[in-house]
Formats: sequence, structure tokens, C-alpha cells
Amino acid sequence: MLSYDDRSSMHTVVPTSRRTTTRPMSKVNAEARPKNPPVHHRHIWIITGPAGSGKTTVAKHVAEKLNLPFIEGDEYHPPANIKKMAEGIPLTDADRWDWLVLLRKKAVETLTRTNAPGVVLTCSALKHKYRDVIRIAAYNDHDVIVHFVFLRADEQTLIQRVRARKGHYMKDSMVHSQFVSLEEPEEDERDCLSVDVSGSLTQVQRQALGMVQDTLTEDSS
Repeated sequence: MLSYDDRSSMHTVVPTSRRTTTRPMSKVNAEARPKNPPVHHRHIWIITGPAGSGKTTVAKHVAEKLNLPFIEGDEYHPPANIKKMAEGIPLTDADRWDWLVLLRKKAVETLTRTNAPGVVLTCSALKHKYRDVIRIAAYNDHDVIVHFVFLRADEQTLIQRVRARKGHYMKDSMVHSQFVSLEEPEEDERDCLSVDVSGSLTQVQRQALGMVQDTLTEDSS
């Protein structure tokens, strides 16, 4: 069985049959949709994007509205990673690898432990191969589907947002390094949904929640 615990597997392509289709934002009010329609699978929702894009805020909103468990990915960084980021040193692939594997395991463990229909997780997942690490959860359990909600914004907007944050180890200088590493989801990554976060927080939360609910509705039909 394919395993992304093995670094040699990092370039393996995930079959497209396990992916959902990217779609534009629905015009239907997200608050009017049923919160948790009965679905055929369990879903791992990865709220992703560079620092300052609002991953935690959006993920908590989606988790609360759908009554799903929430995992803050940054809390699982080892102390060495946190120290490097606090000092403005970009993380390498090697720095991120075990963290990504741990997040995948925590998501699956949470689904099993809570018997919930889904879990919401924050993770920058800047590169295609990082997203592939999490996708392996669907290989190991065909009842699980992995989705990414990519929060998109320009670099200057996110630098300003990070600069305004208080008490967070991530410095605004790290935003540029993340944009250097960033590989935005490609057309063949059909499990990725994209949300423009240049609007108001309410608009972003509504759009992200609406996309998630639309996907769940498809899975319930």
C-alpha cells in the first residue's frame, strides 16, 4: 500500500477518481442550507493557504456551523519548527514532512474517535506534494474523502494582516518565503476549492461554508 510516511513516495500522483470537482461559489445563502445532510462518506476538510489568509478563523467557523471537530495544525509543529519560524527562518520540506504525516494521522484518529461525519483541519499545505501527504488518508480508508479549501490573497495583503497580529510566532517576513514556496492548486487537483479572501471576513466565511455545504449535498444525493 502506498504510504507518504516514506519520503521516496513524495511525487506519486493521486488518482483523480477520488477527487471532487472545483466549482464556483453557490449563490444560495449558506445559512439556508441544511447543516449536516446525511452523507455517504466521512470528510476531511483542510483549510489551507499562506500565513495571514485566515485559516484558523475560517476553519473554526465551518467547524462550528457544521458541528464538526476542529484541529489547529500549527499546534502540532515541533518546537524546532516553531523556533525557526519565530526567527524568520523558512521551513524546509524535511521540517514539514513529519508534521504533515502527524496531521493526517490526527485527522483520521479524530474521525474514528468521535464517529463524526467530518473533521476540519488547518494546514498551510503550500505545495502539491504536501497536499498529497494528506490525500493518503483516502487511500487507507475508502470511506474517507479529503478536500482542500484554499484561501487566496495577494502577498501584500497577507503581510499587512500578519504584521497586525499580536502574540503569534509567525513574523511578516515569513509571508514572502511562503509565497516563494507556494504552489497554488492546479486544475487536476479537483479536490481543491478556492476562496478569494480579499473581501470581508463575513463574506469569506459565507463563501467557504457554502462550498463545503454544496460538496456535502452532492455526497448525500
